[in-house]
Amino acid sequence: MEKEELFNKKEAGWKNISSESKERIFKFSDEYIYFLNKVKTEREAVKFVKKMLDENGFCDINAKEQLVAGDKVYYINRDKSMYIAVIGKEPLENGLKVLGAHIDSPRLDLKPNPLYEDNGFAYLKTHYYGGIKKYQWTTIPLSIHGVIVKSNGEKIEVSIGEEESDPIFTITDLLPHLAQDQMEKKLKDGINGEDLNLLIGSMPADDKDISEKIKLNILTLLNEKYGIKEIDFVSSELEIVPAFRARSLGFDRSMVAAYGQDDRVCAYTSVRAMLDVKEPEKTAVCILSDKEEIGSMGNTGMESHVFDYFISELLNKTNQNTPNALEKVFCNSCMLSADVDAGLDPIYASVSEKNNAAMIGCGIGLNKYTGARGKSGASDANAEYVARVRKIFEDANIPYQVSELGRVDVGGGGTIAYILANKGMDVIDCGVPVLSMHAPYEVTSKFDVYCAYKGYSEFVK
Repeated sequence: MEKEELFNKKEAGWKNISSESKERIFKFSDEYIYFLNKVKTEREAVKFVKKMLDENGFCDINAKEQLVAGDKVYYINRDKSMYIAVIGKEPLENGLKVLGAHIDSPRLDLKPNPLYEDNGFAYLKTHYYGGIKKYQWTTIPLSIHGVIVKSNGEKIEVSIGEEESDPIFTITDLLPHLAQDQMEKKLKDGINGEDLNLLIGSMPADDKDISEKIKLNILTLLNEKYGIKEIDFVSSELEIVPAFRARSLGFDRSMVAAYGQDDRVCAYTSVRAMLDVKEPEKTAVCILSDKEEIGSMGNTGMESHVFDYFISELLNKTNQNTPNALEKVFCNSCMLSADVDAGLDPIYASVSEKNNAAMIGCGIGLNKYTGARGKSGASDANAEYVARVRKIFEDANIPYQVSELGRVDVGGGGTIAYILANKGMDVIDCGVPVLSMHAPYEVTSKFDVYCAYKGYSEFVK
């Protein structure tokens, strides 16, 4: 046999691609970029996706008394996570086809009592969320997104810093001339978490006989616009995110640069795949989870039992909820944990092992296992299931690559894969390679984004 037949060779996806295929990829990417510019938080993701689903024949599962094959439903969990299903022809006990992504991203959250004044400036104190390099969050334009809920139940949605007419905010840093001590520190210690304070104003109130005039002026402006007082910060969820716009990257426009692509790139492509599902044999399910970046805990994270409740409702409303039915469903199900992978960056190639690194522009990435060092915390997919997923992609000519996250002793990472594997599902991580993961501006290949959409679509069909 020839070398070309025997070797497992990664090839650039753009090689020999037709003009028609390139046009489809770029059109899909434009739609993806639009999504990224509208969605900076998990709440905004749920709101955007709900509109997509409503426009494509889905409805809230609570509006259905009975479910039959072909029905399309979703369940929204506290406006921060959601589950989507298209009912299949086979009994649920035969198993589900599941896509599982998350819609939270690393960011800065406001502390419960964030507002203070110091030497002519007003600030908001933050607490970082997820794994970040703290220095990357200084001296960039930042916006504020989220909700404020008053004690009377009134909910106020906030989005400041995205429109051209909006002000933006920032976190300051030392000038190099005075940063000698700072630059002697290790990179991870250069900026302290307690110093990630958002600069929000410097103009004092007119009243000359009071202290904290700048803080008062800020509170007055907020009261005029939103009707809130300082105590209302206590019952708010306000997130500080980059105000950068998602854009095409490169002279050839082959890449996407944007905040939050981990993991909204897999969330968006998963939802788009679900819109293609018409009358599946097995019920197709899509998970959009919250709290993945901090361990999936809490009642909107995958460690909660809310997903079990959703599947139980599918069983109830298809009249299939017999003893142990839920366990049978899970043990006969298979899943693609739709989460991103670290793409090989030539500038930092030393942290990757090239034979097992995901390459940008070579297709969707499969991770047989994640975890750290000795596979600690990993969900390790069995060979039989890897072969089944391979066959789906190969039969549909979906370019794919198999990789792992960095060199063995360098580090590692995790996804929601192990949580669903613990329920009995066959699971493998399957997502888009990313450069600068967890940074305020991440990079993906438009080719890989489209491959993820096509791969997820083939899987759930």
